[in-house]
Amino acid sequence: MLRSFPSPPKKREVLLFAVAFASLVVLFDIFNFRESLSSSLSAAFFKQALDLAGDREAWRIHTSWPTDQDVIPQTNIVLHAPGWTIFDNLYVMNGTVFVVTEKPETIPPRKLLTSTGIEIKNGPVMEAARVPTDREMRIISVAEARELFGSGASLVDGVTWIVNDPPQFIPHYYHWTAELFLGFWRTYSSLDPSISESGDTILPAPRRMWFVHLDADRWRDPARLNQWMLRSTFPSVTMEFSNDWDDRAQLGKVFLLDRAFLSDRAAAKEGPHSKKVGRPLAEACSLPGTPYWWSPIARNIVKFSGLSELPDTGPPVITYISRQTSGRRLIDEDHALLVEALYALEDEYGYEVNVVSMEKLSREEQMQLAVRTTIMLGVHGNGLTSLVWMRPSKHRTLMEFYYPGGFTPDYQYTAYTVGVNYYGWWDNVSFTHENLPRKAYPKGFHGSQIPIDGVAVAKTCLEILQT
Repeated sequence: MLRSFPSPPKKREVLLFAVAFASLVVLFDIFNFRESLSSSLSAAFFKQALDLAGDREAWRIHTSWPTDQDVIPQTNIVLHAPGWTIFDNLYVMNGTVFVVTEKPETIPPRKLLTSTGIEIKNGPVMEAARVPTDREMRIISVAEARELFGSGASLVDGVTWIVNDPPQFIPHYYHWTAELFLGFWRTYSSLDPSISESGDTILPAPRRMWFVHLDADRWRDPARLNQWMLRSTFPSVTMEFSNDWDDRAQLGKVFLLDRAFLSDRAAAKEGPHSKKVGRPLAEACSLPGTPYWWSPIARNIVKFSGLSELPDTGPPVITYISRQTSGRRLIDEDHALLVEALYALEDEYGYEVNVVSMEKLSREEQMQLAVRTTIMLGVHGNGLTSLVWMRPSKHRTLMEFYYPGGFTPDYQYTAYTVGVNYYGWWDNVSFTHENLPRKAYPKGFHGSQIPIDGVAVAKTCLEILQT
């Protein structure tokens, strides 16, 4: 039987086979290249993501103590003056603040820490109504905490500023800036004795503000300067208001605050320094501080206002803040003579003189002018709050005009706190930090017939600038 053998491949078949084989090799190489490229790109992207993320940190959202052997963090008072207190490990549950400690004798009286947060009015009945109860704050033992809180708590990290003031004063530029913020930073800055003249500090900014009694629509002032102050100094801060406080309370869960700053105007009024000078801020000012404690805040305002650096040279700047379109103002003739006397200083000595109505300037213009001002003067009123931004110098001075016999230490104490010289005026009579009159609101205090001796004021300006 004859055996048949396959015929040898033709040239065409060999060529087709070679092309097919080569195509498979190329496709295989392309696949491997794409896989290698994809892996390289994925690795590069992942590395870039890690670089952008920085140091990885585990989310700190809960802490637990499931057994009796596990430690419940106890509350520590880091720093305290009546109405201004910094806590570590402060607890909040059901709208109540809890201090957990095995040493309750080390905790100041509750009325120096907090209050009921009602409107602040004079009289024994209202004072008694402000005294805190267990609804506002409880001081409990570790065993009580374990029973109340269960086996753990949700963590609120960083610095939380709890403002327990009523809405009464907050939507006002003076009270917001020269009392609330000044008091907060005067207290908080005590933790950093190394604050430099340029404003460098190791202190972390607060991450959030909680307003226990204030709704979201009531913290802004008519001139919109509260917003400017907050957003320029702490641009990353978040805000929660009374409805948010209620939301947390209704959850029925306990929150553990890493570090909490509790400010309370009513509690500050219970302190000895506040009672002596009539300013809640006085309690914060009784704490240790550095000469440059205000510099970090002032620096932020300067930069936010578009002034990166201030020149070291240039003529002194005298700024008269006029209130002649307001209810409380100078006699028209006295205002005109004051302006004339001030401009005479500009003509003869080369000083820069500005006569301004703050409400006619933009917020940025107001801040820039205040920062450059050497002597600020005007009738008692909200516009003088910007004295806190005046550039540091031995000559910087506030001059405040009153109806004769009238005085209130609002701006005087603010000036004292930030190192600004002070002159109060009753027409042609002046007084300083050293010889202040008693607080008084005589008839005419808020009127339109406040007298001032413009020549005497200008003469005093000249004496200050030539010393």
